[in-house]
Amino acid sequence: MRAMEEKIIRVIEEQGPMTGAELLARLEVDGLVLWRACRGSRRVVLQRIGTRYLRLDRRVEGYGRLSPSILREFLTYTVAGLRGDEEGLQTRCRALLAHIREVSRAKLDLAYRTVSALASSLDTEESVGEHACFIIAGDIVFEMAHDVPRPERSTGKLVSGSDMDVVVVVDDRAPESLVRRLDEAIYAEKYRLLVTPHIREEIDYVVKREARVREQVRFDTFRHMVACKILDEGTLLHGSEEIFHRVKALLREAGVRDKLRELEARARAFRRLAEEYLLEEDPMRAREEKLFLFFPTEESEEFE
Repeated sequence: MRAMEEKIIRVIEEQGPMTGAELLARLEVDGLVLWRACRGSRRVVLQRIGTRYLRLDRRVEGYGRLSPSILREFLTYTVAGLRGDEEGLQTRCRALLAHIREVSRAKLDLAYRTVSALASSLDTEESVGEHACFIIAGDIVFEMAHDVPRPERSTGKLVSGSDMDVVVVVDDRAPESLVRRLDEAIYAEKYRLLVTPHIREEIDYVVKREARVREQVRFDTFRHMVACKILDEGTLLHGSEEIFHRVKALLREAGVRDKLRELEARARAFRRLAEEYLLEEDPMRAREEKLFLFFPTEESEEFE
């Protein structure tokens, strides 16, 4: 570990404060080994930017963990510097935070332009704005979207970082034809954004009626919990404010928001324990038993 620490210090001395991903690329070592070495060093300072928020994971007791994961946070949202160079560290952190916020704004703008154009194209028969609301959730609403290339789940094609999680809630009075056309139109846009070379963005989406939301706020299955968490964190992207506020009211009245706050508190405690375990346990044993604690997870079940 001492030799690794010396390599880390030498790279930062030569090139200045950098993200975990930049450090990893220069040293070409295992991510867990690098994270442990940085955390265990007295000379290396790690500065995290942004926020942590609740993520649900079947593999975790009680389901609650924090996002970003330990690895994603280290690689993408953390700057490594050296003691005595606080100014350099803060300068790099400000630049990184500005970049993350710009990525988040760009993805939010793309999501808005996509759904507003789509809604306008469907307004010929029924008013989409009257019968549906489009809710954006995920990394974007926390201004934590990233643009690190990753494979899209179903096709394996590389996409530009964080996806755009969109939930479309349709009122119960709307004709089934509108629900069907919304689903078809968003699917077509999802494909277009995936395959267009200069875009390569991913929309994860679901279209559902308010009746489905009323079922989900029972919060009695893992899928229902994921759906509620996404609706709770979501903000209105386009469409009916009335439907959006009814959805938020359903969450409040069912006590979902309080349950999610409890889950988040437990997730923060779990994160501390997970980090302690990964720092103290033998690396080989950690890999065999608990390496999932280090890596990201996807809340894909709501969008399947």
